[in-house]
Amino acid sequence: MAIPINEVKAGMAVEFDGQLYRCIEYHHQRAAQQSWIKIKLKNMRTGAIVDRSFKPGEKAETAHIDYKPMQFLYADGDAFHFMDQKSFEQIAIPVKKVGETARYLKEGFVVNITFYGDEVLDLDLPASVDLKVTDTSPGFKGDTVSGGKPATLETGLVVQVPFFVNVGDTLKVDTREGKYLGRA
Repeated sequence: MAIPINEVKAGMAVEFDGQLYRCIEYHHQRAAQQSWIKIKLKNMRTGAIVDRSFKPGEKAETAHIDYKPMQFLYADGDAFHFMDQKSFEQIAIPVKKVGETARYLKEGFVVNITFYGDEVLDLDLPASVDLKVTDTSPGFKGDTVSGGKPATLETGLVVQVPFFVNVGDTLKVDTREGKYLGRA
């Protein structure tokens, strides 16, 4: 559905020139007898940021984006497999598309997957996840100078943790920065 360019707001998904974008910033500028609209857009497929200027009479095509909660089932060599929570339909997402998100996925996790038609655009993890420590060195009593030790978690992610953390502990990990937040 085409809408006037001045109705585009931050966060809205739109299509220009066959590409799918999310509006990040919107500015209406006026100077003397002219006005124009500057929009900062993020390409939803590539992640590239683009600045574009429009005249007030131009139109934009809105894009219908769906968000589905899906449960992570398993990963094989080529793809990560997820199941729709309502219809029990299963999809496979290529390893390349999942990217760094794979470091936080374990069987049974529910993530929100962004769809444009049948195309998977993004995986949206919760702000933090609980993961079990599978390997870490023992902490030495009184050693507070070095600040921490590395711990390997059940998904293979390695984070810096305090010395009191032991193998078998469940930790809360920030998915945006990959940092230890505390015990779960």
